[in-house]
Amino acid sequence: MTKKPTIQPVDTCETSCYNKEVVERIQPKINDVSGVELIFKALSDATRLKIVYALIQEKELCVCDVAQIIGGTTATASHHLRLLRNMGLAKYRKEGKLVFYSVADHHVHQLVTIALEHYRED
Repeated sequence: MTKKPTIQPVDTCETSCYNKEVVERIQPKINDVSGVELIFKALSDATRLKIVYALIQEKELCVCDVAQIIGGTTATASHHLRLLRNMGLAKYRKEGKLVFYSVADHHVHQLVTIALEHYRED
């Protein structure tokens, strides 16, 4: 039995060259995105993403509501909500013995909505 050779697509440059003008224009700005990866890291956890998505559906949710929605404990929900709050993705308010969370601002809503739209396109 002979093995067919597989043809690998060439997805890299076959020679080393770069556009000096473009590199010199962009390279000084590249560190502008430093720290932004932390937002995506926070949202890359499936549970936290579900929590943010749930918070987008309602103006605000209490920790107990979030726990029921994700099928977890209040401790688990609280842990994830605290991380989201510390990352600036969620905010909270306390009312008596209850703590209510909401998305921090419209940018968080946009991030998740755009990601969901992009995912659904495929």
